Amino acid sequence: MPTPKAEDWLRIAEGFYQFPNCIGALDGKHIRVKKPPHSGSRDFNYKQYFSVVLMALADSNYKFVIVDIGAYGSTSDSRIFSASRMGERLQTNQLALPEPSRLPGSAGPLAPFVVVADEGFALSRHMMRPFPRRDLDDRNRIFNYRLTRARRYVECAFGILSSKWRVFMSSIQMNPDNATLVIQACVLLHNFTRSDNASTDADLGLNMTTPVSLDLSRPGQHGTAGLAVREIYDEYFCSPVRGHCCGSWMPSVKDADFSYNLV
Repeated sequence: MPTPKAEDWLRIAEGFYQFPNCIGALDGKHIRVKKPPHSGSRDFNYKQYFSVVLMALADSNYKFVIVDIGAYGSTSDSRIFSASRMGERLQTNQLALPEPSRLPGSAGPLAPFVVVADEGFALSRHMMRPFPRRDLDDRNRIFNYRLTRARRYVECAFGILSSKWRVFMSSIQMNPDNATLVIQACVLLHNFTRSDNASTDADLGLNMTTPVSLDLSRPGQHGTAGLAVREIYDEYFCSPVRGHCCGSWMPSVKDADFSYNLV
């Protein structure tokens, strides 16, 4: 899997329009394997089964950009990432990331390009994680909401990977080295199939041939016929009301007629 160049990172960042300057969503997935001989609890994870970890950075097309495979299941995601070559190169700025740029519509200081992750990862210059969940004000809640929406791409990528390649539906009956090779093959095949645009919405269960009409109450916005439901949802953000990010997705009584209202 080739390492992205600066222009590749910029293209990836364009897909994360809900979170500017984001170059990918990071998370780890436990792949169930049979207990390796004489391993003790080394591969036994907090979910109470034996596993190896697939640590992956995904883009907005649910493709894997960089992966690290084979870490022990008992190791935390943060430690796996810090010890991986991917983590080391990110922290030492060796991934050919683009130069910092101002956020859209902002006249503030230059902002670096970042990876988004959950609370299990440490905050750093190129790693963005949510605010702690207690004592949040409205701005922090909105930030957490936007970050979570960007981070969901890697969760969806894992879901598509598992549903497409059925080997992940049960324990892989191989030693860890061979299991790692199987996971590597599935990751490459996953990226190959995601490169075919026809498979993008089929994986998500969307019917692109169904006509869609919009009734959008957001000022300055207008509906575009033919957009997929996923694109409609991604296009519009929720606004803070009484300290919460509130939005309603309401199908109308007409077939294939959807309305998105900000409340």
